[in-house]
Amino acid sequence: MDPMLNIAVRAARAAGDLISRYATRVDTLTITNKGRNDFVSEVDKQAEMEIINILQKAYPDHSFLGEEGGRQGAADKKGKSDFMWVIDPLDGTTNFLHGFPQFSVSIGLMHKGRMECGVVYDPNRQELFTAKRGAGAMLDNRRIRVSKQKGFPGALFGTGFPFKDQRHIDAYLAMFKDLMKDTAGIRRPGSAALDLAYVACGRFDGFWELGLKPWDIAAGVLLVQEAGGMVTDLQGEDQYWLTGNVVVSNPRLHSLMLDTIRPHITENLKNRPLDA
Repeated sequence: MDPMLNIAVRAARAAGDLISRYATRVDTLTITNKGRNDFVSEVDKQAEMEIINILQKAYPDHSFLGEEGGRQGAADKKGKSDFMWVIDPLDGTTNFLHGFPQFSVSIGLMHKGRMECGVVYDPNRQELFTAKRGAGAMLDNRRIRVSKQKGFPGALFGTGFPFKDQRHIDAYLAMFKDLMKDTAGIRRPGSAALDLAYVACGRFDGFWELGLKPWDIAAGVLLVQEAGGMVTDLQGEDQYWLTGNVVVSNPRLHSLMLDTIRPHITENLKNRPLDA
């Protein structure tokens, strides 16, 4: 395994072990409300520290972007490092706090703005999803590919409700209604990183969500791409890092999803920065 990917796997498993130790005593945790329907616990913070400690020992010159700690780490004389680890230590915090077993650890590595490797780890099922640019995507030791589903009939989609920022709820619900009509169903498990991993391994045929952050999608995007899938924004372009709006599927379904979504894109959803 690639050395950087190997370190990411080690960090993800360590964070997953920490999370699992707290899973049966959630009632003892200190929980803070970061914003509307946006919670953080001491487990999130400890897991992120655990990940960064492991990565930083191996790569002291790299920088980090974590959900809880923001940007930190080494920087070159121009003010930034070429390598940046993008970390969501506990993707699905609300699920975790409710004892709902759908959450994950997500770690991605960017080099000069391009994703190079990614890890999504599910501590409940002990499933490890990994990807290395140009080397494919894996679930544990098995190569994975996106599904071969050709059309909406029989397709299973994943999504995420815009529960934190509901400015675009009407547009989202219109998309949901039209995508639901001819499919086998739509699921909303609550961990975007795992949703993307599920597209990569064919459990979902497609996925879309609005307003995600870089740490939500960093590893998962690479998983999907290395598994033969497509990732775009709502308009079929590559501005999903800027907007946080993503459409993900196998190549056969992607244009169908975009054609269904496009009529409901409001002016405010057209490739605007996340916080615009």
